[in-house]
Amino acid sequence: MRLLKQLVVVVLVSLAGSAVVQAVDWNVPLTLILGLATAALALAAYAWVVRRTEHRAPFEVALKDAPAALGRGLLIGVAMFVAVIVNISFLGGYEVLGWGSVAGAVAIFGFTAAAAVTEEVLFRGILFRIAEERLGTWISLVLTGLLFGLVHVFNPNATLWSALAIAVEAGFMLAAAYAATRNLWVPIGVHFGWNFAQGGLFSTSVSGTDAPRGLLDAVTSGPALVSGGEFGPEASGYSLLAGVVLTAVFLRLAKRRGNIVPRRGRITPAATLAE
Repeated sequence: MRLLKQLVVVVLVSLAGSAVVQAVDWNVPLTLILGLATAALALAAYAWVVRRTEHRAPFEVALKDAPAALGRGLLIGVAMFVAVIVNISFLGGYEVLGWGSVAGAVAIFGFTAAAAVTEEVLFRGILFRIAEERLGTWISLVLTGLLFGLVHVFNPNATLWSALAIAVEAGFMLAAAYAATRNLWVPIGVHFGWNFAQGGLFSTSVSGTDAPRGLLDAVTSGPALVSGGEFGPEASGYSLLAGVVLTAVFLRLAKRRGNIVPRRGRITPAATLAE
């Protein structure tokens, strides 16, 4: 019931916010404002429902930890995508034609903020965290990661391969980031940094979604395994490789910090705060 109650509250907020953001059809100021508002409301809804159902402070979204943790995540996410796009460029799969649109980048900023926050709250803050209490870190990471990939199979231009790639490079990696840090700010930052770099900076397709041009006017081409095809670089083999490497790094860090939960184990708020 705790899982269900938390999901219902956050899903309702997320769906309402997503519907409103999409309804303004990339209007720049409205997309920015409504996207940021959706992100803030999702976090507030999560904090409220955790207090009501678990009778504790939602330490994983504590504001005092937000700036530094969010900043670290942003750097990791942007650096991850830069490494991927540079490798794609070496093989001729990405070409910059000129400057794109600052307004488009601003709109993508708001859209990405809403998507990154709502998805991290749902998949890592609720599904992974609660499943981990009973199933342990490893099983929960695999199950929620695969589910994360599965929901992206309905995106435009998605394939079974792109869904599997998303499951590994994002679903597994972001769950590992949460396990290593025990806060949602780092995975939110990684998720946002990765998505915004894709669409807002380098103007590539984000999970197959159509969006305005970002700061650069650019095109991708060549074999889908290299460039990701119409789905975007997330379906590239380079993205998969980058996700696997980061997943391993985060899991190693989680193990060193004693944050790997065995099956039927549980990390309590007190134990986490002591970390």
